[in-house]
Amino acid sequence: MNATIMAPNAEYQTCIDACHKCAQICQECFRLCLEEQDVKSREHCILDLMDCADACSMAGCAMSRRSKHLKQICEMCANICDECAKECSKFTDDHNRMCADACRKCADECRKMVSM
Repeated sequence: MNATIMAPNAEYQTCIDACHKCAQICQECFRLCLEEQDVKSREHCILDLMDCADACSMAGCAMSRRSKHLKQICEMCANICDECAKECSKFTDDHNRMCADACRKCADECRKMVSM
């Protein structure tokens, strides 16, 4: 018996990849922020990083399973990514800069999904 293997959904794959990358970078940035000397001044950033990583993971999974709530989830993810990018941009270190860039890219990709 031959099982049919579904190919990755090409129309979603770029956004799935951006979401998973953003989630990973947010987790890494979160860890690095905790090691900074000014950790108290990063409290809002750290909280946004955790929310963003969760939202991105959720959006990536929702696209993978073709959730009926996909557009709402991607819209939420884009908004949270925007907030996280704004907060990360307040800091000049490399990990926050890279995270802000990943968040902006993910927000852009999620908005493309919403407009499909």
